[in-house]
Amino acid sequence: MEFKHITVLLNEAVDSLGIKPDGVYIDGTAGGGGHSAEILKKLTTGKLISIDRDPDAIKTVTERFKDNPNSVIVQSNYSEMAQVAKELGIDKVDGVLLDLGVSSWQLDCAERGFSYHKDAFLDMRMSQNGTSAYDLVNSCSVGDLTRIFTEYGEEKFAYKIAKDIVKKREDAPIRSTLELADIISGAYPAAARRDGHPARKVFQALRIAVNGEIEKLEQSLQSAFELLGENGRLAVITFHSIEDRIVKRKMAEWMQGCTCPRDFPVCVCGKTPAAKLLYKRPLEPSPQEIEENNRSRSARLRVCIKLHEL
Repeated sequence: MEFKHITVLLNEAVDSLGIKPDGVYIDGTAGGGGHSAEILKKLTTGKLISIDRDPDAIKTVTERFKDNPNSVIVQSNYSEMAQVAKELGIDKVDGVLLDLGVSSWQLDCAERGFSYHKDAFLDMRMSQNGTSAYDLVNSCSVGDLTRIFTEYGEEKFAYKIAKDIVKKREDAPIRSTLELADIISGAYPAAARRDGHPARKVFQALRIAVNGEIEKLEQSLQSAFELLGENGRLAVITFHSIEDRIVKRKMAEWMQGCTCPRDFPVCVCGKTPAAKLLYKRPLEPSPQEIEENNRSRSARLRVCIKLHEL
């Protein structure tokens, strides 16, 4: 199956980076190369480092950009972009783009185990190595599963679902996506099943836990901001409220100036904002884009500009 991904907020994200023809940029989540391709079109002597942890994605973008002298492809996690840049002899970059979440390819490729619509082994590993969703589902306690489903999926029925999973696996390990989806559906009250597929939040939570997405996002945001030169831009596309809150909070921290107590007559801390927002509110997909790609409906694009070092 060919690696295909429908790029979300393509023009908005690339335009937000304010590409300079001789600039240096990082696409931390290259996927099928949609954003990378648009960035490369705007470069003359500049460089684009396209990073992805998924070997299928790396194979795709390596082939796609093999004749482009401005392209550098690296298989790594975006949380390691600072080390990647260092190994390439790059101290500062002009922009970083992060398109978070799961790709269309990973959802549509049944054997990757991300989708609750298709029967496959419970995998969900973006890097295709390490702990899988099967491992978590069949080894975590009721308490740990409840925490995962609550924190990473904001699932209201997390405890009931976790109990049913642990009870079911006493008979035999839970191996497939559809088997897990059936257990989740059975734990859901009938009245609650009208709010989308019952398995959606649990599958999201497992994917986040398997891939360490929250921890890696927080590391990545800090690394990206430190890599930016003055007036460099960080653009982040999120797909659910957990990610979006983290990005919003982090950008707010960089924008904070004086931290002196309010009753101080003058500032003594000397702190000034290290960043400013490009947009007061996050950009969202147009109605046309949502109609063409329903998966884009929850996407939010936040962009900040670095003013000086922290």
